[in-house]
Amino acid sequence: MTRWLHLGYKAARRVVVAVVGGTVVLIGLAMTVLPGPAFIVIPVGLAILGLEFAWARRWLQRLRETANAAVSRFNGQKAEPSGSGAGGSAAGRGEA
Repeated sequence: MTRWLHLGYKAARRVVVAVVGGTVVLIGLAMTVLPGPAFIVIPVGLAILGLEFAWARRWLQRLRETANAAVSRFNGQKAEPSGSGAGGSAAGRGEA
């Protein structure tokens, strides 16, 4: 009996995460043509989906890397690879 409840809970959680995350992503995609912060809503939806799905975690990681590279190009800096452990603080770069 406990096994059935456990499997039921896991399946129900997966369905709820899929529905909520998918809805948030779809709303974000609609915001690309409608007024709204699509660039914030889509990653939030992917983060929700990433709670249960590995493909969503990979997409979110790729989105982060692309956004970091774009910001670095905009600022005129060379993009650092993600996970470099550089931190980003002035103390970590040896600056005062």
